Amino acid sequence: MLIDAKERQYLITLKAGGEFHTHAGIVAHDDVIGLDEGSFLNGSTDRQFLVLRPSLSDVVVKMPRGAQVIYPKDLGAILLQADVGPGMRVLEAGVGSGALSMTLLRAGALITAYEIREDFAETAKKNVTAFLGSDVAYDVKIRDVTEGIDETDLDRVILDMPEPWNVVAHAEKALRPGGIFLTYLPTINQTQLVREKLRQHAFGLEETVEILRRTWHVDGRSVRPDHRMVAHTGFLTSARRVVRPSNATLN
Repeated sequence: MLIDAKERQYLITLKAGGEFHTHAGIVAHDDVIGLDEGSFLNGSTDRQFLVLRPSLSDVVVKMPRGAQVIYPKDLGAILLQADVGPGMRVLEAGVGSGALSMTLLRAGALITAYEIREDFAETAKKNVTAFLGSDVAYDVKIRDVTEGIDETDLDRVILDMPEPWNVVAHAEKALRPGGIFLTYLPTINQTQLVREKLRQHAFGLEETVEILRRTWHVDGRSVRPDHRMVAHTGFLTSARRVVRPSNATLN
């Protein structure tokens, strides 16, 4: 990633002999290859660029996309709310552009993904392999998760799709006892429907949260919140798969 003096960021894929063209000048890829991360480099017009490896957050925001991505502020919350860790078997549905897949895989999870659109699936696979390499445990299937889940004894089911309530019954059968179901939805009406469906099945400890992110301007004695913030993007709803006696009331 190249960052100019005005902190504009440019995500590039380095190739021997290649060039990156911008209004601030041309940067030869050969001049970047081999530099230490955090170095400064002059372009053809002597304007400086800071050279860094992009973080996962940088890649998620700037990578090619076929669908709207989940923002970094929500991706971090998903990892904790779904308690995703190394070796966990995760069913993801609605891969979009692969942002959530990349985050889960970086956390060490083993991903089986269902996606109904082949173009989204291809974009997600390209983005994942471009950032993480081709040896990650990422199995993408072209299929509709509302028609059922083949996998069993899953640790987590994580959904980014418009009607996740149609998956709750399938997730109940596919998740191991204690496993976590999590869904990401843009509206509270959708969230209410999935919460109602969860109460009809073997799930407990339901929780719905919304993550707001506000940055601050800090410059000498000028210290105040920034004028803009990333407010509502979506609601995260999670629940635990339970083995419930007929007289249990945990909701």
